[in-house]
Amino acid sequence: MHDELDNHIHKLRLEHKVSQQELADAIGVSRKTISTVETGRFTPSVVIALKIAQFFNLPVDAVFLLNSRLRPAVCKISQLF
Repeated sequence: MHDELDNHIHKLRLEHKVSQQELADAIGVSRKTISTVETGRFTPSVVIALKIAQFFNLPVDAVFLLNSRLRPAVCKISQLF
């Protein structure tokens, strides 16, 4: 199974007029970390994902989206409840 984590970081940064360096400084990581997460070359830890979401005052799933081959099955299961 191959999962990918998409994100809306670039869009959010532009909307809030925040540079990669400003976001990095605010959450305590390097600008390179923000760049690699933003472009999908690096999957962030849960802590970094939470910090980014909190910075933008959003839930994690509004910033990050899991794309998986299992996604349709997960949606069908969730519809049962």
